[in-house]
This record gives sequence, structure tokens and C-alpha cells, in this order.
Amino acid sequence: MIRLHHVPESRSMRVLWLLYELEVRFELVLHPFDKSLRAQEYLTLSPAGRVPALEIEGECMFESLAMMEYLCERFPDAGLGRAPGSPDRMAWLSWLHFSETISQHAAALTQQHLMLREDHMRSPIVMRLEAKRVEKCYAALEARLSAPPETRDHMLTSGFSAVDIALGQAVYMAKHFAALDGFPALGAWYRRVSGRAAFARCLPEAGEGLYDRDFYPAWAE
Repeated sequence: MIRLHHVPESRSMRVLWLLYELEVRFELVLHPFDKSLRAQEYLTLSPAGRVPALEIEGECMFESLAMMEYLCERFPDAGLGRAPGSPDRMAWLSWLHFSETISQHAAALTQQHLMLREDHMRSPIVMRLEAKRVEKCYAALEARLSAPPETRDHMLTSGFSAVDIALGQAVYMAKHFAALDGFPALGAWYRRVSGRAAFARCLPEAGEGLYDRDFYPAWAE
């Protein structure tokens, strides 16, 4: 039994995408992004009151990248992980966890633009700083994807993996605040990975997600 607790367009989206790519049976439990995540019943699954939480045969995990590593190990035949001894193992781990570097900046921007309800709480300075930090992450991905001898189709030399899922979801969040203009290899890669059927299945129904527009520019001071 696999059960994923999910808020649309949050970090849990990357685990949902992976589960669809793995083509395994699972139950999806949708949660609103509100104080209900602090309910004692849910805190027994995720002690910080965050998504995702992943229940597997009576055990529970509450860190999304740990879930991705575990699921790739549990279902190795899908080829989305890279086992110890694989030539791409180090790169797989490094780039998988780099997705959180992007996600933390996207989360800060989401808080600034969406979660802070009063105008005086928001900081245009923080908005611009975090967007610039996202662009620095974009530059790192651009360099990886366009490195000689030829442009890569995926983040790893050995092809599509959970790394493309984790980074693809992180860029999906981040591009609401920092455009992909000026990063052609990154833009082409993102179009490839976001064109996958499993990605489309992760997208929320109208009105269910965190974002109600495609792009949120920094506020003028």
C-alpha cells in the first residue's frame, strides 16, 4: 500500500510525478494549503505539518527527496534512479538535491507573493533578491545542459531520471517568479520534461493550485 498526501503545486508534486512515471498503484490524498496540516492526526505523519507525507505499508516518510530516493530504490526496474557503482550515481545525487536549492527560493517567493495577506508584510527587496537567486540556479542548469561536447537532452548523460523530475518540478514553481528567457538550453529541456504525460497528470484542476497566474513580477517600491 502506497498513499501520498499532496497539496497541488507544492513540493509533493515531484513525488506525485515520480509515482506516475513509475506506473505503480497508489492512493492520492489531497489537502488544502491551510492550518488543517497542523491537525494532530496529520502531524503523526509529518511532524512539521508539511506535505508530502508518504505512507508505505504502515511506515511513513515526510521528506520529498528522501521519498524519491527510496522509491527509485524500491522500483529499480523503472530506471529512474542510479545505483551505487553507476557512472552517473554522484551526478544523480548532486542534481537531485540541487532541486531543493531552487525550491527553497521558489517557496520564499510564493510566501512573499501569495501567503502574506497584507501589503505591508511584503518586501519588494526580498522578491527581487530571491528571483535573482533563482536565476543563478537557472544559470547552473544552463551550464550543465549546454556543456560540451553537445547539448544534453536530460540532466544526466545516461538519460531521463528522477533528477529531471525533481528539477523539472522545481523549475515549474520557480518560473512563476523568474522567467526562463535568456536560458535557451534550460528552456528546451523544460519543454521536453514538462511535455511528458506523467507531468500533465500532476497539474491541478482549475482553482485547486497555489498559483492563479503564470507569472508574478516583483512589486514596485
